[in-house]
Amino acid sequence: MKSNCLIYIFIIFILGCKNSNFIDNSLVEKAVINGNLAQESFKRSLSFTNAWLEMSDSESGLIPTNLNKKIDLWEPANSAADNYPFMVLTAYLLDKDLYNGVLLDMLNNEKKLTSRIGSLPDVYSFTKKTFENEILDLGNIIFGASEYIKDGLMPLNEFIGPSPWQERMIEILDDLYIHISDFDSLDTYYTKTSYVEEINGEMLQTLSRVYWMTNDQKYLDWAIKIADHYLLEIDLSNVEYLKLRDHGCEIIGGLSELYITLHLLSHEKKYEYQPHLYRLLDKILTFGRNQDGFFYNSINLKANQVIDNRIADTWGYTLNAFYTVWMTDKKSEYIKAVLKPFKSLNNSYRNFEWEPKNQLGPLGSQDGYADAIESGINLYNRRQDSELKAWIDSEIQVLFGMQKNSGIIEGWHGDGNFARTALMYGLWKTQGAHLEPWQPTVKIGAISTNDKRCFVITAEDDWEGQLMFDQKRYKTILNLPVDYPRINQFPEWFTLDHDAIYSIESNQKHINGLYEGKDLKLGIKIILSANEQCIIMVKKPRI
Repeated sequence: MKSNCLIYIFIIFILGCKNSNFIDNSLVEKAVINGNLAQESFKRSLSFTNAWLEMSDSESGLIPTNLNKKIDLWEPANSAADNYPFMVLTAYLLDKDLYNGVLLDMLNNEKKLTSRIGSLPDVYSFTKKTFENEILDLGNIIFGASEYIKDGLMPLNEFIGPSPWQERMIEILDDLYIHISDFDSLDTYYTKTSYVEEINGEMLQTLSRVYWMTNDQKYLDWAIKIADHYLLEIDLSNVEYLKLRDHGCEIIGGLSELYITLHLLSHEKKYEYQPHLYRLLDKILTFGRNQDGFFYNSINLKANQVIDNRIADTWGYTLNAFYTVWMTDKKSEYIKAVLKPFKSLNNSYRNFEWEPKNQLGPLGSQDGYADAIESGINLYNRRQDSELKAWIDSEIQVLFGMQKNSGIIEGWHGDGNFARTALMYGLWKTQGAHLEPWQPTVKIGAISTNDKRCFVITAEDDWEGQLMFDQKRYKTILNLPVDYPRINQFPEWFTLDHDAIYSIESNQKHINGLYEGKDLKLGIKIILSANEQCIIMVKKPRI
């Protein structure tokens, strides 16, 4: 694994390493704390996954939409988009047998049983053993497919890369192209414009990313056609109803993703869109926020009035768009908008009622907490604000408290959002690293400083496996030129540069030395006895 050709070049550096005194106890203590938090996150995600697998239909192998009124139905927009993908991602990290077995079988069964128009899935009934609706509803099929891609398959793709789930994503997207490339026809399917905006927003996000991944011009052309409609034809900055929470805010993030794509391509459309996009974002800042900088659920931009003054739990999703445009043009008002909410989080938004109170509990559904915390994690990845960190660490415990002992959270498709956020939080606390194989008795935690990363692995029982570091997935999977913030992405923390040189110091002396990133990508073999702790310091040496 070590790069032998570089050993002699850096021999002086190696001899200068203070291997006997490399341990920074304060970093180790913080990494251990993070390991406990990560382990709880991972255990809860796996408990959720196993609990929902027990609810699978015995014949089809598919999971239901929820455990109450829709226990007989598998729905693309719900079962597939929100729950199933984060069972897959949980198993990818924590249980490879489950990942390559039952959950892959579920995908194959889904393709065989639910594909109705080409690869596009439709609602499936377990008791009927066929589609729930005899009459084909193309609008509902389009909505379900767009939800499945953006909310479910795209996050899997961005983390795992080439896989059967990536193949499923592309085949569904290409069949959607056949049916909604003339997207104006969507208006004939839906009475609420927010549905059309959600679908087109999801398409903009998906198309911008898949364009970079495939370099296929048709995806970019499709995205431009959508943006022309919203920015040049109807003028989204002057509509009577704009939703700033999920199931509506997707259009804002989608426009920002295409905008930075056009900028990176030096495409003339960027400059045509710029004044229109600025006007939209500026009006949202003026009329769509409360005094703390959080967005209202919905606004009327024609009358400049608030329609629904509840606070959107997806506040960070919309701020992603402002951050992305700031990355593109360095418009100072937009980065100020991103930072503003951090100041009031701990004073006013702890134990906050993100979703209306109902039978699910005094703080409403866990779904609101999951989206709000994910909003914070994604932004913390960009701006390491201490107030934001304290709020995330506080509120994740509120979210965790909503899971039942069975592993079920609330018994509907939104349970998957709990797992998505738990995994995202856990990976933050490991700095993106994970263990293969994972075991409930082996913990990994990590902490970063400016020049080094400290990883601590603690075993309660004997364990042998690999420490796997994260990659620059935005490059290696999506082929993006820059890592701009994206809805439902899993942020990157410590990632390997393929050609960089890293020094490793550890209390396991056999792994001390210099490594190339391409070698570290294969993992570091670790052998631990019961109650043993492995400490690893990773940094790029200055030569």
